[in-house]
Amino acid sequence: MSLTGPHDVSPSVPAPKTTANTLLLKKRSGHLIAALTAYDFSTARLIDEAGIDVILVGDSLGMAVLGYENTLPVTMEEMLHHARAVGRAARSAFLIADMPYGSYHSSLNEATSNAIRFIKEAGMAAVKIEGGSNRAALVEHLTLAEVPVVGHIGLTPQSLHRMGGYKVQGKSAPSMEALTSDAIALQAAGAVALVLEGIPRELAARITAELSIPTIGIGAGPDCDGQILVFHDLFNLTFSTAAKFVRRYADAARMFHDGISRYREDVLTRSFPSDAESYHLPGKTPGVVDNSESPVLSKA
Repeated sequence: MSLTGPHDVSPSVPAPKTTANTLLLKKRSGHLIAALTAYDFSTARLIDEAGIDVILVGDSLGMAVLGYENTLPVTMEEMLHHARAVGRAARSAFLIADMPYGSYHSSLNEATSNAIRFIKEAGMAAVKIEGGSNRAALVEHLTLAEVPVVGHIGLTPQSLHRMGGYKVQGKSAPSMEALTSDAIALQAAGAVALVLEGIPRELAARITAELSIPTIGIGAGPDCDGQILVFHDLFNLTFSTAAKFVRRYADAARMFHDGISRYREDVLTRSFPSDAESYHLPGKTPGVVDNSESPVLSKA
């Protein structure tokens, strides 16, 4: 454990706070939106200081950091725990939290109570909800309750069982029309942005052109108003084969593995800690070990 405090870092001036209106202005002016997921304080701090516009506390944390097989087991309390950590770190990014599976499916009142917790308790600026036209009434209800909503259509991971796996959506004419209608319905209900996941580039471009709110793509091609990826995918921290749409920007898994191996070797060979990395009694000369005053252990 470090003896320094959590705020012993060089001060920096945060960028202006990104809001839903900021994202809307970016779309109107043609400026693209960069988004990433984060699940903890240190990662969120790094992402925020790098100037990323949007941080999503995704229910992908179920697989990325909790070891679940998919997102379905993730609970409200788990989401709030990680959202609070991210909320404490990020000063400029627009913060969104995923509503986990089961937290908005029973009733409008229960969904609203759960959504408000992300705003009040975790400092989020919006919640994200999966689903299309079937969620329009909920989006409208939350918007009236002053909870900004980001929609999510296409490949929706919480619909894993209904879709029969993680499959690209919107490849037929009827499904293209259905997804376009979903997007329009969510915008009309008050959604401030829309995530498009796992759909053909051509459909994503069509929806993006159709909407006045920004679209953020993941596996939806380059024509959206912005892009989002899972942080762990960027840095090879998933222990699995990357999806087609993922680009690796560094191999953190290799870096961590090598560092951990070197640390272990240094401990086993007594090269860590060194004398310079040790504290000394007052008046003692660093580097000189005087055993004459060491307590004698009884051999009885």
